[in-house]
Amino acid sequence: MKMGRLIILTLFLLVKFSAIQARAGNEVRDATLKPSSPFSLALETLQKQIGYTFQSIDLLRRAMTHSSFSEENNKALSILGASAIETSVSLQYLKKDIDASAKDLNNRILEISQVESSCAVDAILLGLQKVIRVAPKTNASAPAVVCGAFRAIFGAVAMDTGKSDDAGKVFWSVHGGGEVGRAAALCESVF
Repeated sequence: MKMGRLIILTLFLLVKFSAIQARAGNEVRDATLKPSSPFSLALETLQKQIGYTFQSIDLLRRAMTHSSFSEENNKALSILGASAIETSVSLQYLKKDIDASAKDLNNRILEISQVESSCAVDAILLGLQKVIRVAPKTNASAPAVVCGAFRAIFGAVAMDTGKSDDAGKVFWSVHGGGEVGRAAALCESVF
């Protein structure tokens, strides 16, 4: 009888000890997963703002790195992002009017992707000038810098999911519907 109680007590202690270790492991894991640097915190905030959580945060990190800061920068992602935006704008516009002229379609694409207006305004609304890493002598608020970072976000989304359609969806959620929306309205007040 004593042997049975000893076995039960031993099993009970093993289960308790295992539970304590598991809790401690979770606490350590939670502490290590939390971003610690201001840049990592800014990336976490940016993901919430755009409504997309990256599987590979390194893609967003690269999207927020200007060529003046590092050779591992956002140039290629910016090109991919611009292409994803243009494709999405074209699809949205043609869904509304399949008979639209090529000139009208080009004008719509230009309207949404112009550096000095819509693109830079969207970037500033997200606060990208505070997030993008640049060299000390580079102006992080310059329209070309923030617009490049803005486009790079959508290139990073496309790379993260393997689908440019997903990048287009995230773009429209940030940009505000299928129109120029808030960016055009704020364009004059920012610049």
